[in-house]
Amino acid sequence: MSSTQQAPIGVGIVGLSARRGWASQAHLPALQQLDGFELRALSASSAESARQAAEKYGVARSFGTAGELAAADEVDLVVVTVKVPDHREIIQSALAAGKMVFSEWPLGNGLAEAEELATTAAERGLRTFTGLQARSAPAVRYLRDLVADGYVGEVLSTSLVASGGGWGAVFPENGAYLLDRANGATMLTIPFGHTMSGLTMVLGDVEKVTAVTATRHREVKDPQSGRVYRPDVADQVVFGGVLSSGAVASVHYRGGISRGTNFHWEINGTDGDLVVTGDTGHLQLGEFTIEGAHGSDAELSRLTVPERYFDPALQELRGTPAYNVGAAYAQIRRDLTHGGSEVPDFVHGARHHRLLDRIERAAEHA
Repeated sequence: MSSTQQAPIGVGIVGLSARRGWASQAHLPALQQLDGFELRALSASSAESARQAAEKYGVARSFGTAGELAAADEVDLVVVTVKVPDHREIIQSALAAGKMVFSEWPLGNGLAEAEELATTAAERGLRTFTGLQARSAPAVRYLRDLVADGYVGEVLSTSLVASGGGWGAVFPENGAYLLDRANGATMLTIPFGHTMSGLTMVLGDVEKVTAVTATRHREVKDPQSGRVYRPDVADQVVFGGVLSSGAVASVHYRGGISRGTNFHWEINGTDGDLVVTGDTGHLQLGEFTIEGAHGSDAELSRLTVPERYFDPALQELRGTPAYNVGAAYAQIRRDLTHGGSEVPDFVHGARHHRLLDRIERAAEHA
């Protein structure tokens, strides 16, 4: 592949809409800033919707189905940005066409689907990438290096409290499917899942699990239609456990937005402390402040993320949700060029699903 890796990677996005959506907010701006990629095709909910999006964004080819997009010769990488229940069928069609796949998180609707997708990709020998973008965030990568370099000494414990944003008293626009556990897009899988991916990147894998979940918002009203929904997804997730290092961990996610703290993460060690704060529980897309103290320091001070953790090509996207997605694309390019594995693949994605499944099962038996 070395002769082709210098050529642009042809991208086809499944779910790029002319009206709204994560693909237009994050993936499109990221690809527009980066060399080494060409957005060559898109598909949407219908052929007409795809045509409108292609015209709006200047994309050469549009398709009414993901299968048609995956079969197009000019597409090297299929990017899946649709709702979770549709991931399996779309990803399987892309893998059947022999294409690389970059799927937004959650990878599948539950553990079984994620494991199936990882197995299929491995059997076909195809490169895959999972959108756990918190691991691409400069602040998270800096935290990982601070801990690895001994800033806090031996990590004794970590504690995190955050708000999910959704899954509260306010009904999210076009978000009814988030209130149905069967759809796999819950507070546990999305903000909690992304943040746990970042936490384990910084501090290591989870060994022991205890958990409690609850649904405290029993009725949620759509302010536009007046319709009342009765969610069956947890809006309270409490995880307690032990990491592979022996450090003790606790994480509490609450649905909605707090008037107090919406993200506070402490890492406490034998020689120092780190504190991360922000205004959202979505570690994969928010802006966060790091403070620290170690050795003889009497109080916390601001730790600015060094410029080397930022990609100059993405300068215009700093402070936007598109930055971490762009950083993931840049890492994908490096992985394909140098044979690396910086971006989580489907095997990693299935393993992370397995952790969330352990937490969910622990809560059921609590």
